[in-house]
Amino acid sequence: MKSVFSEKQKFTQWWLWLILIAVGLIPLYGLYKQIYLGVPFGDKPMSNSGLVLYSLGTFAVISIFIFSALTTQINSKTIHFGFMPFISKSLHWNEVASASIVKYGFVGYGIRISSSYGMVYNVKGNKGLSIQLKNGKRYLIGTQKETELQYFLDNLPL
Repeated sequence: MKSVFSEKQKFTQWWLWLILIAVGLIPLYGLYKQIYLGVPFGDKPMSNSGLVLYSLGTFAVISIFIFSALTTQINSKTIHFGFMPFISKSLHWNEVASASIVKYGFVGYGIRISSSYGMVYNVKGNKGLSIQLKNGKRYLIGTQKETELQYFLDNLPL
């Protein structure tokens, strides 16, 4: 048996990228039309500097989706997960009251708070590792490798 479970997930949903590309094309077209061609973009156009700042903000948000990743590493001592670039957390098994794979309804993508699961870290799908700590805190870490994770948990020497 492997001594470490490891998984890295990224936002790969086609429909999400279709939306992000469409949103990204709007400021590109605006920059081209207003700054390059010199034709105001829209009925009430922003200043050129405002349009550049809006475009930079839009591309910053898109970049977050490009570079974000949910990583999970579990061994016999710790559960480590991170949602880069936002959070990195380690839990020791001696803090854990229970941990199990669950199938859930839609809880949203990214980092969320759920009344059923506590803090949720998810990029896609509807399966994850539900963790209940002895202190009452709860976490849900999404997974695309539920079979491999279940096997790992079943054979984990604690």
